[in-house]
Amino acid sequence: METKTLYNVWCEKATEDKDLIEELSSIKSNDEEIYERFYKNLEFGTAGLRGVIGAGTNRMNIYVVRQATQGLANYVKKTYGGGSVAISHDSRIKADLFMNEAAKVLAANGIKTYITSELQPTPVLSFLVRHLGCQAGIMVTASHNPAKYNGYKAYGSDGCQMTDTAANLVYDEIQKLDMFDDVKIMDFDEAIEKNLIEYVKEEVYTEYLSNVKKQQVNEGICKGSGLKVVYTPLNGTGNKLVRRVLKEIGIDDVTVVPEQEMPDGNFTTCPYPNPEIKEALQKGLDMCEKVQPDLLLATDPDADRVGIAVPDNGTYRLITGNETGIMLTDYLLKVRKEKGTLPKNPIVVRTIVTSILIDKICQKYNCEIKKVLTGFKYIGEVILKLEENNEKDRYVFGFEESYGYLAGTYVRDKDAVVASMLICEMAAYYRKQGKTLANVIDGIYKEYGYYRNTTLSFEFEGASGMKKMQDIMDNLRANPLKTVNGEKVKTVYDYLESVEKDIATGNTNTIDLPKSNVLHYCLGGDAVIIRPSGTEPKIKFYITSIGKTEEEAISLAEKMAADVKNQLGIE
Repeated sequence: METKTLYNVWCEKATEDKDLIEELSSIKSNDEEIYERFYKNLEFGTAGLRGVIGAGTNRMNIYVVRQATQGLANYVKKTYGGGSVAISHDSRIKADLFMNEAAKVLAANGIKTYITSELQPTPVLSFLVRHLGCQAGIMVTASHNPAKYNGYKAYGSDGCQMTDTAANLVYDEIQKLDMFDDVKIMDFDEAIEKNLIEYVKEEVYTEYLSNVKKQQVNEGICKGSGLKVVYTPLNGTGNKLVRRVLKEIGIDDVTVVPEQEMPDGNFTTCPYPNPEIKEALQKGLDMCEKVQPDLLLATDPDADRVGIAVPDNGTYRLITGNETGIMLTDYLLKVRKEKGTLPKNPIVVRTIVTSILIDKICQKYNCEIKKVLTGFKYIGEVILKLEENNEKDRYVFGFEESYGYLAGTYVRDKDAVVASMLICEMAAYYRKQGKTLANVIDGIYKEYGYYRNTTLSFEFEGASGMKKMQDIMDNLRANPLKTVNGEKVKTVYDYLESVEKDIATGNTNTIDLPKSNVLHYCLGGDAVIIRPSGTEPKIKFYITSIGKTEEEAISLAEKMAADVKNQLGIE
């Protein structure tokens, strides 16, 4: 349907949200704005939905949420004959509204729905799906995107984000539906009365935390350690549960950044509430100058990722997602080996864009390393397969470079609550040895070499941006990079074509992973990986540079990045 026609349909039928009515009215003479909102539908994939809040098929609003949920309801009924769904939300604008709208649709379809009485972290939703025996789950969140975004993550019965197969089935159901005429909906109060919507009981959160605390490998180490922490939930969901678990493991000295303590979907003090970005942590860093803690913790709005900073030579040093994962992997393997709790044939899982230094550490402890595509659902799939083979105890740790970590199998998504606990436990362990975490990561580099992992993101907004990103990837496949910074490419991994090619010989091998729009150029130890983000309008570069010193590795990364940008015509 032509965009202007769609716009007129919405003006006639989208009458339940006054914000949408006002927005539609305000753009009636602006063809460019109408086009941006209606030129496509938000696509439902393994990451669910994510988009700018507002009116239109290419925006997050109650009608898009209802349509997606009707598709999910049809999928649940066709696949399972019925069942139940758990739903929660984070602190984002309209997040609670979208949760309730989804619940009303499910109730109208006869599907029992469990909802949370207040915002909760994403890993709690994953836990609820499994704990309550649900057939699916929905988390209303846009993770670390700016305030204008919201999203809708869909989960399978295993508590993991939906696989490609399941997401495609749901998407097929959504495609059959008229957004206004084909969606069933029930009054919220009526659904409560009929027990089709039920609030999750408070004791379930205690059960979740009990499972988190079982992941301690050095129980009691924090009590009396004197560890001092500054914490910011970045106006999101981590505030209650992170503080609670830290208190329960014996960390009493926790200072919370006051401007970022309470839920606020406007994120006024951190426009990009992303723990990867220094600006998001600036209030916490300011607090560190006053408090002088051993550690700064920052969880993102849906508390599935955590970033840290640690004291180093009179200032506070930001630790990258790779570095935190490297230290946690080394710590968990070392301490569990010392205590005799390391399982036989242990497994650590990392994504393909995560530091290859992990592989070296795993070799030291005779630990198997599994590499998966970007997206924590693939780590969850590894856990599921281990569980099906009665081997889930082999799983030690999984992480991705974008600050997501999971120890234990009680959930199937990254969990900043357990990560915060283990980071504090690790910091207390080394504090008793007179070491900071800066000392620890520097010691690892001294042992293995300096591995620099640099992630660069380039934004491409709107319809023209989507086309530009596709053109870049298409051109790279037609004209692959032959050199980077003067160094010849040795191997190319094309995860969309599932082909690994040796450039010198021309020999190819099949990549046994799901298809994904990722290109990996291996130069030996150094490497460049290029992929469009699955959740944001960005192309990302992941650059691995290895040097004898930090300065050497940084310089090499900068030269590699500049050369790739020049070859691709990206400014």
